[in-house]
Amino acid sequence: VQLQASGGGLVQAGGSLRLSCAASGSVFSVMGWYFQAPGKEREFLASIHTSGRTNYVGSAKGRFTVSTDNARNTVYLQMDGLQPADTGVYYCYVFSNRYGNDWGQGTLVTVSS
Repeated sequence: VQLQASGGGLVQAGGSLRLSCAASGSVFSVMGWYFQAPGKEREFLASIHTSGRTNYVGSAKGRFTVSTDNARNTVYLQMDGLQPADTGVYYCYVFSNRYGNDWGQGTLVTVSS
């Protein structure tokens, strides 16, 4: 499984970013994102199932939107209303029946106040 995340960067508070993650190497039933703030553990953020069902952690609800392309080769995370607390590394992840969970290398998002 190969995952390549992109789209991170520096943004002012209240701004938006769209993260992308290109995935290959298997068929993925779940795709999504984890978040790791500086000095903290990585935590689940959002996911989307093959059925289209989405799941979000509380801090992401209403501000972030997870989606995929039709081929389910790319997973996106649209982040609106970013705040300094959203600063950290965002990791895409996928689940396949063959390989289980896999995570990408992460992309850094910095939100300035």
